[in-house]
Amino acid sequence: MAKKPLLRDDLLEVVYDEERWRILRRLRRKAVKIMEALNRAYIGSVAHGSVARGDVSPKSDVDIFIPQKVPSFLVETALERAGIPIKRRVLIQATPTYAIKAYIEVDERTSVSFPLVNLRPVERDFYKFGGEVDLPMLKADVRVPGVDKRLMLIEPTPRGHVESTIIGREEAVARLLGISINTVLDRVRTLTRRDEIGRTGVFLKKEIALDESLEEVLKNLADRNPAIRRRLREG
Repeated sequence: MAKKPLLRDDLLEVVYDEERWRILRRLRRKAVKIMEALNRAYIGSVAHGSVARGDVSPKSDVDIFIPQKVPSFLVETALERAGIPIKRRVLIQATPTYAIKAYIEVDERTSVSFPLVNLRPVERDFYKFGGEVDLPMLKADVRVPGVDKRLMLIEPTPRGHVESTIIGREEAVARLLGISINTVLDRVRTLTRRDEIGRTGVFLKKEIALDESLEEVLKNLADRNPAIRRRLREG
């Protein structure tokens, strides 16, 4: 079940038990292995979400993001050389105007994603909004602030984290995270709307066979769909 935005206006301290720290260490080790494999191929990446912030649970995902366009075969070759399996490949475009991205699933809770078009600033800020760390930060055990799906700002502490709502504090949160206020407002609108009307489908979601080229499939889709074609022309 998706987490709902909270409107609580107080500050809550959350102290992690040893099990939570153990889960965080395990997930971060998995992220490091993938990011090191990409780094050896000169592909920069970040881990984003709860793994970056630290507020993990037994159901947390490991989400690795490559913030620039890169040929899919380079990503896949880097993973294969490191012995990291590729279970599934998916093309996703949330709406007709959003960036088209490739998702390579390593397992059901681990994925590597990257854009197949140039990202707009608000699209790049999405990952900073949730919190992101690069490989050196991950190795140095750095945790960063970010916002979860409840629209709660998670700020790491030595004992765990403190959390507080971002509703009514959007400008301050944007400054803290170093992102545009427009990004924060967009995420607030999206997540509160999802809470009101439920999760809606994405514009494009297509699984790609392991023997198919992601870029070739995308080109064929664009030939048939003007909305996809327009977004590709932009970048």
